[in-house]
This record gives sequence, structure tokens and C-alpha cells, in this order.
Amino acid sequence: QVQLVESGGGLVQAGGSLRLSCAGSGQTFSFYTMGWFRQAPGKEREFVASTVGRNGAHTYYADFAEGRFTASRDNAGNTAYLQMNSLTPEDTAVYYCASSPGARYDKGYDYWGQGTQVTVSS
Repeated sequence: QVQLVESGGGLVQAGGSLRLSCAGSGQTFSFYTMGWFRQAPGKEREFVASTVGRNGAHTYYADFAEGRFTASRDNAGNTAYLQMNSLTPEDTAVYYCASSPGARYDKGYDYWGQGTQVTVSS
């Protein structure tokens, strides 16, 4: 059974940084696409970033994340990361990690974590 557990969320001032972690179990981590999504209050869930391909060889970002966020993974440690810099209040949301052996970079994920709250104050 695949399980994903996010951590690292919290309250940060605008311009600050946070690093989210996603610990996975029950999967061959290196074979899975690992994605990050977020959902702000009253809005639909949206794609943030993902690492795709064997050992996460390719990385994709939403336009708003490009240049500010960095997705990475430690296959040996079964953990994915999302480093978020230059945060703004518009980044306030619940952030989710997701995985799948066959997902496209932005959809088709089979497994989801419980989410971690990120709040950016102005």
C-alpha cells in the first residue's frame, strides 16, 4: 500500500522560504512520477511541480512556480522535496504531494498525501 506523508508547511512572511517534504512508502520510489499540487480556499486544486521519469530525470513547473520553486527527490530516502522561495500571500494553500507509476507530469496521479498547510503573511 502506497502512503505519502507531507511535512514542512507553516506560517512564513512574504519573501520567505519553506521546504516541503513528502515521505513515501510502499512504492518503488525511483520508478514513480512525483508531483506537487496546491489548493487555496475557494479554488480548485492546481499543479505546482513534478519530477518525472526514472529517478526523476525531468522536472516540470507551473508558470507561477518557475524560478521560485524547486522540486527534487531522494530516491534512496524515498522522499520528495519542494523548495519554495520568494513566497507571496498568493502562495497560501494546502500543498499536496502525489505519486503514480504512470502519471503525466500534471495529471493522472493515483496516490495522494494528506496535505500540509502553507500560509504566507503580508
